[in-house]
Amino acid sequence: MEKPKVAFFDFACCEGCQLQVANIGEGLLDVLGSIDVVEFREVMSEKWDKELDVAIIEGSITNPHAVERIKQIRERAKVLIAYGSCATIGGVNGMKNNFSFDDIRKYVYGDSYQFFPTEITKAVHQAVKVDYFVNGCPIYIPEFITVLKAVLQGIPYDVPDYPVCVECKLNENVCMYDREVTCLGTVTKAGCNSWCINNGNICYGCRGMVSNPNEKGAQDVLTKYKIPMDLVLNKMNMYNKCREIF
Repeated sequence: MEKPKVAFFDFACCEGCQLQVANIGEGLLDVLGSIDVVEFREVMSEKWDKELDVAIIEGSITNPHAVERIKQIRERAKVLIAYGSCATIGGVNGMKNNFSFDDIRKYVYGDSYQFFPTEITKAVHQAVKVDYFVNGCPIYIPEFITVLKAVLQGIPYDVPDYPVCVECKLNENVCMYDREVTCLGTVTKAGCNSWCINNGNICYGCRGMVSNPNEKGAQDVLTKYKIPMDLVLNKMNMYNKCREIF
């Protein structure tokens, strides 16, 4: 039986999620035996120019060329996976949407800015249909493997729609607010096993917001610790700007 042909592509991103995949090591062996990786610029030079079973996309869509390219990939692929914050929610690239595009282009390209077209930054699903999502910056390796196995089995994977705080409590972490540090775990989708907090960092909201956040509970936390809402909104802007274009 022919193995599914899988390809990795990148758009506007740092390629950190591809590096995560390249560094998985033994954990990927369970999956590699079942797929044929035909394109993956981070680790191989070969390219496949025909129909794909699975296309895995990193990066956000930021210019007309990217729009056309992602549409072409979508046409070639039976299944499309968006992975990493840039692909799933627009990521840090979405902060570009706060500014005039001419100002942004002048800052990056100088006097030649007119030769570099741009447009509003979008997550991949805001440009084409996406079948599976792997959130995070970078991706959480166990979740990526779970999603890939779900794809190969033809079963759905639902991103958890409850806050990181749930996982944080299960991992018996001391709340960052009790440490007098602002954390976005109260409104951010879980699925990362509270990875950052486990390692002494805060949640930056890189997995996107839960669909129905407990606003009153979050407000009570902010009031208790005397944290201004403007500070929280500014932190959320780092990853979640693109959700405003729905």
